[in-house]
Amino acid sequence: MESAKSKSVEKQSRKRKRAKHRRHDKQSSDTTTKISGIETIHHNELQSSTTSKVPKSSTFLDKMRARLSGGHFRMINEKLYTCTGEEALNYFQEDPSLFDMYHAGYKEQMAHWPEQPINIVINWLRDHGPSLTVADFGCGDARLAKSVKNKVFSFDLVSNDPLVIACDMSKTPLDSSSVDVAVFCLSLMGTNYQRYLQEAYRVLKPCGWLLIAEVKSRFDPNTGGADPHKFSKAVCNLGFTSMLKDDTNKMFILFYFKKKEKLEPKRKEIEWPELKPCLYKRR
Repeated sequence: MESAKSKSVEKQSRKRKRAKHRRHDKQSSDTTTKISGIETIHHNELQSSTTSKVPKSSTFLDKMRARLSGGHFRMINEKLYTCTGEEALNYFQEDPSLFDMYHAGYKEQMAHWPEQPINIVINWLRDHGPSLTVADFGCGDARLAKSVKNKVFSFDLVSNDPLVIACDMSKTPLDSSSVDVAVFCLSLMGTNYQRYLQEAYRVLKPCGWLLIAEVKSRFDPNTGGADPHKFSKAVCNLGFTSMLKDDTNKMFILFYFKKKEKLEPKRKEIEWPELKPCLYKRR
């Protein structure tokens, strides 16, 4: 009888020990799972945090390219404003790729302007009819010629387009008194800009139009720019009549002149005001 009770007690004791071991193993497993889960979450958060701090390579490279391009544009832009037309022509002939680099930067700068002066010139020509022959001095990508029905002679320092004639703008291949309109749209850049205007006078017919659009700050005496009245006087002394000065736009100023019908007796030497360079700030 006692032997049976002893066996029963031992059996129950073994069951309690096995149950205790199972509970311990389960707790250990749960703890491991929780720890593993925490480690996994921590790892993922760390990885996500690290990734968010590292810029995307493509965006970073694009920004670097834009900075380099902008720097090259400002360098070339300053060069063009501080040299003669002949020097600028030689500069681009040595490395024509600089011309593309300049105009890419120029377009980027123009994209920030609320209104483009070339559009005003285009509309003016459309209003005055397609029969007028035009000389576009400093045409860039020949947008004017591509936007109107008029016959347009497009001149610039480099020709990357069949419509563009590469030359020093003070020495175009046009005949004297052969065009009705001469356009300078943000292109009076050289230190000898008056030579360009003299060439415009030569190629214009009597009563022909001279349209000039320039950065407004270049004609603001309060910031070191030229006096617009002195500039108009110099152009008139060349043989033009001032028809209109439009300074209503905050970015640029427009001058409209007409070539006098009869050549007047030559006066004393014309006093041309200095036009300060238009230097773009780093954005």
